Parts: sequence; C-alpha cells; structure tokens
Amino acid sequence: MGSPSSLSPPEVPMQLHVGGEEQNRHCTDHIELFRQESYFAYLFGVQEPGFYGAIDVASGDSILFAPRLPADYAVWLGEIKPSAYFKESYMVSSVYYTDEIAKVLNQQYRGPGKPLLYLLHGLNTDSNNFSKPADFEGIDNFETDLNALHPILTECRVLKSAFELAVIQFANDISSEAHVEVYNLEPCPSCRVMRKTKVGMKEYQLESMFLHHTYMYGGCRHCSYTCICATGSNSSVLHYGHAAAPNDRIFEDGDMALLDMGAEYHFYGSDITCSFPVNGKFTDDQSLIYNVSTVTYLWIYAVLLAHDAVISNMRPGVSWVDMHILAERTILESLKKGNLLLGYACCSTFPSHFLILLDLIMISSRLPDFKRDVDAMVQERIGAVFIPHGLGHLLGIDTHDPGGYLKGAERPKEPGLKSLRTSRELLEGMVITVEPGCYFIDALLIPAMENVQTSKFFNRHEISRFRGFGGVRIESDVYVSCDGCVNMTKCPRAIKDIEAVMAGAPWPIKTTTIPSSSSST
Repeated sequence: MGSPSSLSPPEVPMQLHVGGEEQNRHCTDHIELFRQESYFAYLFGVQEPGFYGAIDVASGDSILFAPRLPADYAVWLGEIKPSAYFKESYMVSSVYYTDEIAKVLNQQYRGPGKPLLYLLHGLNTDSNNFSKPADFEGIDNFETDLNALHPILTECRVLKSAFELAVIQFANDISSEAHVEVYNLEPCPSCRVMRKTKVGMKEYQLESMFLHHTYMYGGCRHCSYTCICATGSNSSVLHYGHAAAPNDRIFEDGDMALLDMGAEYHFYGSDITCSFPVNGKFTDDQSLIYNVSTVTYLWIYAVLLAHDAVISNMRPGVSWVDMHILAERTILESLKKGNLLLGYACCSTFPSHFLILLDLIMISSRLPDFKRDVDAMVQERIGAVFIPHGLGHLLGIDTHDPGGYLKGAERPKEPGLKSLRTSRELLEGMVITVEPGCYFIDALLIPAMENVQTSKFFNRHEISRFRGFGGVRIESDVYVSCDGCVNMTKCPRAIKDIEAVMAGAPWPIKTTTIPSSSSST
C-alpha cells in the first residue's frame, strides 16, 4: 500500500534537575501516559519518568540519576535497562541511581565548605505556576540557590538551535499534511483512508483523522495541546474542545470549521489553525470575515491579510505589541469596509449592499477620514471585541513556551493587549505563532454595543447577521531569521487554494530549509 505521506521522521539523538513523575488517574491504578517535564526534556531528552540530573557548571559534565527499579518491573513493564544504556542513549558523562544523588554530588565537588546546587525554581508567566525544584534525601547538606537558574535556562529556551528548528519543522510538516488530510473532500488515490470533511459528520471525526495521520505517518504519540475542532457557533469559543465542550457537534451545511491542532515530535510542538467552510465553498459573508469584500470580491484586509501583514513585517527588533496592533487595525479596516463598523455619519436605513458600495466608492476620497476612524477604534480598543486573545506566543517544547515576559516586565493592561503572552521585541532564533482571528462573541459584542463610548462604532443591523456565525482564526508557526522570518507552516490559506484542495486538488508538502541560526542553544 502506498503511503499518503512523503515525510520521514528524522533521527533525533537524545541528550538534567528533577524529571517528571508518572501520575495515576485520581485514586485508581490506571497510569496516565507520561510526558516528560519540559525543562528536563530540554536539557537531557529523557523520556522515562523518575529521573534526576545534574550538570557540573565548571567542567560541563552531565550526570543522570535513574530510579532503581524493583525486580518485578521486568515481568510487568519490560527489560530493566542497565546504566550503560542510558549513558549511551542520552549522551551523558555518567549514570547513577537516584538513591546515590547526595554521595555522587559530594564526590563531584572538590572545594571547601558545602557544595552549591542551582535548583530550577521560577514563575511560568502563562500559567502563573512555579516550577518544582529538585528535592532528595540529604539535600540539607548542600547550599542551594533557587533564583539564578530559572531565568537563564528560560532565555536559552527562547532562542532555538538549528537542530531544534529542524524538529519543529518536522512537527509542522506532518501537522500541515494532516490538516490537509482533514479537509480534502476527495478520496486519496494512494491509500485506503478516505480523506473527507462533509456535512453531517461529528467534530471529533476531524480530530480523529488528524491524530491518526500524525501518529501513523509521523510517529507523533503526543499532541501539543487538546485539539480544537469547532464548527458553527462553536468556533467563537476560543478554547473549545475541553471536557465540557468535547468536539461533539454535528456540523451542518453552511458552517465554518475552525480546526486548531498541532502534533508534538520528540517533545517539540506545532500549533496550527485552519478555517474553512465544511461544504467546501465560501459564502460571501464567510469570505468577508476571511479576506474578501461581499460585493466586489476585492482583496481587502481581514484575517488572512492580517496574518500576512504581520508575517511580512516580522524581523529582529520589531515589537510584538506593535504586531498585535497591526493585526487588529487590519481586521478593523476590513470590518469597516464591510460596513459592520462605522466611523462617520451614514444612514443605517439604507440597504446593506448599497452602503457597502457607497463605502467602497467613497474610501478613495475619504482616506484621511477612514484612517482617523480606524485610529479612534484602536484607541477605544474596539479590536479587542473581535480579537480578544493575543496575536501569538513563543513555541518550542511547550505550546506556550516560557520567556514571554522577562523579569520585571509589565503586562499591558488594555483590553486585548493584556492577553498577549509576550510583549518582547523579536529576536533571531525565536519561533512564535501568528494567529489573528475575528469572532462574534455575544459576551463581548453586547456590552460594547451598549456602552455609550463605543456604541457609535457598531452597525447593529449588519452585525446581527453574523450573530451565531462563530469565528475565523488562521495560525502559522514562524521562525525569526536574521533579516526577516520563515513561515514553517504549509497549509493552503487563500480561498481559491482551500476550495481547490477541498475539491480534491493535491497540496504537496515541500521541504523547507531553515537558515542557520546564530544561537547555539
């Protein structure tokens, strides 16, 4: 049987701190599938639970401490591997058992007084949780520092090495391929699996297709996060797919789908969102929100062009806050051109198609007024009504990779901007998601339309047509290069390409060459 994937998972040489422990499901003996603690994975690449590790700062020697397993482990869980296996697999200087930590570290230290241990402890600015510092029997015989290591190691994770970029690229390639697999309506000629999205399916069937493809052909046992497979009004629920909203709606003709799914390969993730009509054809209203005018099909700014405008402006030194505002402004301009937003006096009793034509005719002669109106919307934070989340986040071993806010940095406090997961200037070697969206969320729209200060911007009649529409998000993973950026995601984005792929046209995933990064992380 021919394979529907042209990709081959790359070989990854495995490369410590306290590793993660297996967790049982509540009070049962069912052990959840283990995934290593991310800082530990970054330093050592260890897949197994229960390990500790140390790096001698002076010599660079690395030491792994493996759990001493009971004899019956070999009966129930397989071979008990010798220390030599872990030394070779993870390329460390030496391997001991966890009950030898205090003795080994004391032997490693040759100076006066107590040995000093730098322990990983610090705040994750996305979760507001603290990393767990290592603890072991005999730690009282050591001096410990809980402050120095976390910011240094976090900043190391911000800048990706060439090897890290290659692994992230593969995660993007197989995930992009799986997204295309999901929304190709025609049978795949080279495999038995029927690649199709069609009216009457359940959302979780799209999730299932994605998970199957990335595991079957990419070896990706883990997903970077819980899959969001939202259709219809569910696509305005930003983190849909959780236990209380489990991707279980039957989608209908005319629905838009918003699929936010990314595979994880050897700890490194991808984070990709595609939006498309489930029946394979965009309606005029869907096109307006996605990227074109409802009457003339002129290309105007909306979600796709916000996405493209940001990527075309990304380079080292650029402020991420400025990029978010650029995306907001682009979407606001589109909504104004589509007559959903108002900025100057117009008669709301005119038919909507007349108003749109009038607006398009008048724009060229009213550019100063148009810019002034959009400036006022940005000032009043109208953009946050339609895009309440941040533009994107750092990506790596975690979907929301740490390092978004340096110590002492303040988060913006304005609506929309306060949701930004980073306010930093871009640096060469960063990988960051670009994910503008436009959503119709009653919990945000109604208060804004009833507010004395902001109600004047909204065309209630036109917006009422989109109530229940849901939303659109387009998300790509982008590497910041020395003089620009590289889009690592390879999904069809233009309407003509999406409609063609959904009608059965091929969408080959071509290999991307990542420029060498100056980072040696």
